[in-house]
Amino acid sequence: MDRLEGWHRTHYCGDLRKSDNGEEVILMGWIDTMRDHGGVIFVDLRDRYGKTQVVFNPEKNKDAYEKASEMKKEYVIGIKGIVVERSPEMVNPKLSTGEIEVFPGELKVFNASKAVPFNLDESSDAISEELRLKYRYLDLRRPIMQRNLQIRHRFYQSVRKYFDELGFLEIETPMLMKSTPEGARDYLVPSRIFRGKFYALPQSPQTYKQVLMVSGCDKYFQIVKCFRDEDLRADRQPEFTQIDVEMSFVEEEDIFSVMEGLMIRVFVEVLNIEIKAPFPILTYQEAISKYGTDKPDLRWELPMEDITEIARTADFPVFKEAVGKDGIIVCINLGNLAQISRREMDVLSEQAVKLGTKGAFFIKITEDGISSSIKKYFKEETLNRLLEKCRAEKGDVLILMAEKKDAVLPAMGNMRMEIIKRFNLPRKTDYVHEWITDFPILEFNEEENRFQAMHHPFTSPKEEDIWLLDKDPAKARAKAYDLVLNGNEIAGGSIRIHDKSLQEKMFRLLKIGEKEAKLKFGFLLDALEYGAPPHGGIAFGFDRIAMIFTGTKSIREVIAFPKTNSAVSLMDGCPTEVNPEQLKELGIKIVV
Repeated sequence: MDRLEGWHRTHYCGDLRKSDNGEEVILMGWIDTMRDHGGVIFVDLRDRYGKTQVVFNPEKNKDAYEKASEMKKEYVIGIKGIVVERSPEMVNPKLSTGEIEVFPGELKVFNASKAVPFNLDESSDAISEELRLKYRYLDLRRPIMQRNLQIRHRFYQSVRKYFDELGFLEIETPMLMKSTPEGARDYLVPSRIFRGKFYALPQSPQTYKQVLMVSGCDKYFQIVKCFRDEDLRADRQPEFTQIDVEMSFVEEEDIFSVMEGLMIRVFVEVLNIEIKAPFPILTYQEAISKYGTDKPDLRWELPMEDITEIARTADFPVFKEAVGKDGIIVCINLGNLAQISRREMDVLSEQAVKLGTKGAFFIKITEDGISSSIKKYFKEETLNRLLEKCRAEKGDVLILMAEKKDAVLPAMGNMRMEIIKRFNLPRKTDYVHEWITDFPILEFNEEENRFQAMHHPFTSPKEEDIWLLDKDPAKARAKAYDLVLNGNEIAGGSIRIHDKSLQEKMFRLLKIGEKEAKLKFGFLLDALEYGAPPHGGIAFGFDRIAMIFTGTKSIREVIAFPKTNSAVSLMDGCPTEVNPEQLKELGIKIVV
C-alpha cells in the first residue's frame, strides 16, 4: 500500500467547480463507483463532502490507468491531477462538482477493500438493520448517514452557542453516582476497592443539577449521556443524550421563554426554518380530553368533542350502556372525508373494538342529507344539536365512540392519528410545538398499593394544591411541563421543591421512609437546609429531536453506534463475558 509521502489534500471531493479549471489538485477518498467505457475508466471519488469524477485515460497516463484497472469499489486512494471543465452536454447536474472532472497524473492506493456486504448507495429500507449495525463503519459511509451526523453536529453547536450567550455555565456531572432507582432500573458498576458496593450510571443528573443551584451557579446546562436499563423501542436506547438545564429564581413562564428561544435558534441554524413563539399551552386535562393523549400532534386540528349530554338521549344501545356505567360519548369532525367507504368504516370500527370500545360509528353529511347506520336512533332535533356542536358542514364526516372515560379518550386519540395517516389528511404546517402543563403530581400504582411520582419525587406541587397532599393527593397538580413537537415529547421538566419539609412530605406520600430517603437522597436533603433558592429546569431528548430534524423514524439513525432493541451492539458484540480474574478481583460470582 502507498503512503502519503508528502501528499496533502488541496481540496475535498465536493469542492471543485469550473472556476478551478486548469488547476493541479490532490484529492483523497473512497472509490464510490467505477465504470470502464471503451478503455477509459471513470471513477467517482467520494469523501464526506461530496464526489468528484476522476478519468483514467491510458493515452494521457498509462501507468495511472494500469494501476486503476486493478482497483475496486471502496478502495482508499489519492490522486494528483488537473481539473478540466466538462463540455455542456457532459455536465452531470446530480453532482455539485458535475461541471468538472479530474485527469490524474499520479495515483496512490492507500488501502484495498473487500467486497462490501451491501451497496452503500442503497436506501436503509433495502438493507436489513441487523446487517447495517453489524457493519456500522460501512453504514456510516452512506451519504444519508453522513448527513444525519452532520445535522446532529450542527444541533450540538447551536445549543452550546445559545446557552453560552445567555450566561449559562456548562458543567459536567459525575458518570459514577449513587444508585437511586426511580422507575427504570439503574446500570450498576461494581467497586473493586469497596467490595459489595456499587456505583450507578446516571439515569439523569437530576439531584446534581439541583445541588448546583444550591451552590449558586444560577444557570447550568449540559449535553449529557444518561443510562436506563429499560425495555427498548424505536425512540429509546440504553444510553441516550439529554440537553439538561436548570435555573434559579424562576417560574414556569421563565423556563418556557428561554426554551422557546432555544427552539427558534436551533430550527434556524440546523434546518433554516423559522418558527414562531410563544408556543400554545394546553393543560394535561385539556390535552387528554381533546386529543386522548398528553403528547398530541397539533399539525392537524381534529379535536374531540364531548357530546354525552346531547347523544345520551338517543335510543342507541351502545350509547345507553356507556352512559349507564358513567362513561362518555365523544365525537371528532374529520372534515371533508367524502372518499371514506363503507368497508373502510367497518375496518376502523373493528380497530376501535380492539382499542377497548364497542366500536366506531360514522355520520356523513351529504348533499342529500344525513347518512348513517345509527341515524334511526336519533331524533331530528338531537342530530341537529350534534351537528352544531361539532361545527359540521356538507361533505363532513363525524366519527363517534362511547365507553368509560379512561378507555374511550385514548382509543379516540389513537383513531384520530390512524385516520390522519390512512387518508393522508392535509396538515396545517410542518412543525408544531406545544407545552403541556398542570400534570397530576402523583399517580397510584395498583400493584404496589402506593402513589408514585408522575415525573420524579422532586417536582413541586402548585401552591394552591399543597393542602390536597394531606386531603386528596390524587387531585394535586404539579408545576411540571412537557414540550411536545409533532406528537413527540421532546422535553420534560418542573419547578423543584426547594423546602426540606415539603420534600420530606413528598417522600412520605411515596412511601419512601426516613431511612431510605436519607440513604438515597441525604446529600440533597442536607443541601436544602443551607439556603436553597427556588429553582426549576428541563431536560430535552437530544436524540429524539435529531430524529425529527433528519426525518427518520428511529433514534438509531442519528446515533453513531447504537444498540439493538435487545440492547446488543452487533458491531463489537457487547455485552460480553469477562475474564474470571476480573470478576474475582471485584468479588463477584456469576450464578446462572
